[in-house]
Amino acid sequence: MKNFIYPEMMVHVPLCTNKVPNSVLIISDKSDLLIKEVQKHSDIDSKVILCDLENLRDEDDASFDVVICEMEVDMAVAGHINRVLKEDGQLVCTHPDLNDVVKNRELMQILGRYFKIIMPYNLGSGSTALLSSKEYHPTADIILQRADMLDDLSYYNCDIHIASFAMPNYIRKEYLGVIKN
Repeated sequence: MKNFIYPEMMVHVPLCTNKVPNSVLIISDKSDLLIKEVQKHSDIDSKVILCDLENLRDEDDASFDVVICEMEVDMAVAGHINRVLKEDGQLVCTHPDLNDVVKNRELMQILGRYFKIIMPYNLGSGSTALLSSKEYHPTADIILQRADMLDDLSYYNCDIHIASFAMPNYIRKEYLGVIKN
């Protein structure tokens, strides 16, 4: 698999949906490729913390527009992410395979306490991420100019962005009432 697809999709989907993203928190133990993608947005500051709840607890309230999380999200992690996100913030997180309906329903119900929109999207590799948003819809509020004006991308563009949210009917049926879009 091409190693540029995952970081491009994890970073540019939320950053090209948020109206004015200024700050990104990356929660990861392997963040180099994610940081490289965030740096393609010249006006955005990023901070990286390791996948540890203690590190997340130390972050200031309402200080980030976007959180990119590779740590397993449970009730405690979701609560702290909600706390550090601004009122229109977004979370992108990894999650169990969509075929693991029980674990994903549980995760989506936890996230549903804090976010208006929760949608899985394809990462281009057969796996998916979850985009959770307090305000912006990832297909209705995409900033087309930002999405298409980024330099040095190998995979991501505005067409890929929108198409990544298409899900087959069996997934839609499994998650009916849990996915919030």
